Amino acid sequence: MSGPTSPPPAVHVPVMLDRVLALLAPALADRPAVVVDATLGLGGHAEALLAAHPQLTLVGLDRDLDALSRSAQRLSPFIGRTHLVHAVYDQMPSVLAELGFEHVDGVLFDLGVSSMQLDQAQRGFAYAQDAPLDMRMDQSQGLTAAEVLNTYPVSDLARILREYGEERFALRVAQAIGRERRVAPLDSTARLAELVRDAIPAATRRTGGHPAKRTFQALRIEVNSELEAVEGAIPAATAALRVGGRIVVLSYQSLEDRIVKQHFAALARDTTPVDLPVTLAQSGPQLRLLTRGETATEAEIEENSRAASVRLRAAERVRLSA
Repeated sequence: MSGPTSPPPAVHVPVMLDRVLALLAPALADRPAVVVDATLGLGGHAEALLAAHPQLTLVGLDRDLDALSRSAQRLSPFIGRTHLVHAVYDQMPSVLAELGFEHVDGVLFDLGVSSMQLDQAQRGFAYAQDAPLDMRMDQSQGLTAAEVLNTYPVSDLARILREYGEERFALRVAQAIGRERRVAPLDSTARLAELVRDAIPAATRRTGGHPAKRTFQALRIEVNSELEAVEGAIPAATAALRVGGRIVVLSYQSLEDRIVKQHFAALARDTTPVDLPVTLAQSGPQLRLLTRGETATEAEIEENSRAASVRLRAAERVRLSA
């Protein structure tokens, strides 16, 4: 008699896949187009795009070497139509220049921590399982979360928790971390989660999910310089689009979404002086907004809980900058 079988691995479900495909399709269909998947991850969106558009060439970027390896296997049926590059998305201009692409037809960002990184407990992104405090998306370089927690001044920790985690009790949490590390270095996700829980008033802990959620988000953003990368990458991506090209961005927290929203709004604005009766060609909008912050449907959230916090923004390039 055979022994018990292990359950099949969980299937990676790309967030808002059908909507992403529909928004990018007008820029990619029935032509030799180029699309950049700036956050390749496990390649779910990329695979669907390549399957839907037989003439498409895909440039896939990811800072995570493990993700690149896994997506390369997934996208192996499309070999010859893919360029997979180990890079952070704000390095897009240099990657495209090296590949010889002056303009592209589409860009996709699926921001934040990936499903694979969350599911691998040893990466230290999740507070639900004990693991070393790493949190690096690119484990080949950079400071770990443990190094941040054990070396940053308490005032800097409080600022990070307040700005990146929007944590109301940032100073209390930072001071608790300071006291803890004087006894022994802080190196465990479980210990950090416990420390945060104890630092936050009991009445506040009863609502809003796990009390350590905001601290873990803030540390992850600091370790990976996520907001700085987004601030550089979104303008670079819109600049790379040809006229008629489209960009789609999936964000999972308000700080990233605000950066995207503000940049799109600035390029969608007519800057013609108000006293002129007609729009000047060089002052008209560069982008046409296609969405204004869509969320996932209840049905998708029920099927894929990671879609619960997503906000999708998309735009089409209508004019090149002067």
